[in-house]
Amino acid sequence: MARRTVAVDELVTRAVDGDPRAVARLISLVEDASSLLPDVSAALAPHLGRAQIIGLTGSPGVGKSTTTGALVAALRAQDRKVGVLAVDPTSPFSGGALLGDRVRMQDHAGDPGVIIRSMATRGHLGGLAWAAPQALRVLDAAGCDVILVETVGVGQSEIEISRLADTTVVLLAPGMGDGIQAAKAGILEIADVYVVNKADRDGASQVRRELRGMLSLTQRPDGGWKPPIVLTVAYREEGIDEVVAALDAHLGHLRDSGELGRRRLRRTRDEIETVATTELRQRFEAVHGDRRLDALAAEVVAGRSDPFAAARTLLEAP
Repeated sequence: MARRTVAVDELVTRAVDGDPRAVARLISLVEDASSLLPDVSAALAPHLGRAQIIGLTGSPGVGKSTTTGALVAALRAQDRKVGVLAVDPTSPFSGGALLGDRVRMQDHAGDPGVIIRSMATRGHLGGLAWAAPQALRVLDAAGCDVILVETVGVGQSEIEISRLADTTVVLLAPGMGDGIQAAKAGILEIADVYVVNKADRDGASQVRRELRGMLSLTQRPDGGWKPPIVLTVAYREEGIDEVVAALDAHLGHLRDSGELGRRRLRRTRDEIETVATTELRQRFEAVHGDRRLDALAAEVVAGRSDPFAAARTLLEAP
């Protein structure tokens, strides 16, 4: 155990000093649910709290990866260290991430001020890997000023990104029915900044009008944040500086209103709950495997029990 702790401490020290190999190794330990993960988490704790976490979400095809790349360039022009966590679809063969996002961001691959990492969703509903919060901790400890989390874009369950980020950016594009989809998905409630990308296409102004109309119907507290709507053409980096300004303004609002602390508290509570639930499941499976659960399910199917009674039996099991 002492040897393990020494190895973890060395990795964390190297990561804090900006060693990209150490950062990659730590995130791999997180993804693999390594037995070293508690040691990693403890060693990272003193180095956290500096990074602004920005979530980017939207339907497939709106230009999330292009926008992410343009944001990286704009932030680096301000000498900010940037981390990118691209949550990719899972390969059906290897279970790993399909690395399309990293392929599209090769312009930044050689920049020591940029850390890009793809993570597999591994079937997780909402497109966010369960390990994402711990991976964000690694990037935060590695000195990133801003961490961009680009999600898969799988529709309505993308609401989950708002529980992970300080600022949530929702991307839309003309000609994709996004105005209606936005209302259906509930993103009016989660978006802190709207970006209408591909604004050089017909219909961009209409999308902005629809958003303004829907936002006018949303009740917000006095002094609350009103999400701006920014038009961009990401592949030409047009409007990207305005997006960065909106992100900075929102961070300032969060700090001034105290909402930043409240959001991070909620996020940490969710993280603790997830870790506790996962550990309980692992302990149960280690003792009972699937046999106990299969037996209870058979009782429910046969009509001799019900799901609530079966769940109580499961929880009361020694």
